[in-house]
Amino acid sequence: MRKTLATAATLALAGLGVVLPAGGAQASDTCNRAYQTALGGYFYAYSGDHCSGYLGKTTSWDSDWGNSSGPFQGGDTNNAQSILHKGTSGLAVQVINGTGQDWGGGYTCLTKGEKYMSDLGGYTFSSGERVDNGISSHQWISERSCGDWILDS
Repeated sequence: MRKTLATAATLALAGLGVVLPAGGAQASDTCNRAYQTALGGYFYAYSGDHCSGYLGKTTSWDSDWGNSSGPFQGGDTNNAQSILHKGTSGLAVQVINGTGQDWGGGYTCLTKGEKYMSDLGGYTFSSGERVDNGISSHQWISERSCGDWILDS
């Protein structure tokens, strides 16, 4: 009788895995693990959703992710699908859909409290352009000065 109850309980638990997929939990766990192991003071960008496909990290700004200078280079421009903020200064990271030190173009921010955006799909810059695969530069900026935050489209 005990074997039958144990088998039934095991099958019931296995069946729950089919009924209740863990995709969302696993995805957030991936960025959470990346956050836990990230170095303090850095902004990270990833080419894949859920903090996968490491593009780079930096404690500074970069006005053009597509040139050959700065922390992000060449193919990094317009290639980020997730971002992580483990800064220690209290500043937000402003990501921009434009290049140059005039910091023109659409923008949005990620605060230290938000930690990460595991999937930039569905979010837009202040200009209405998509954030997913649209980041061309970034800078650290006070939360008060940021204006627009990551926006749902």
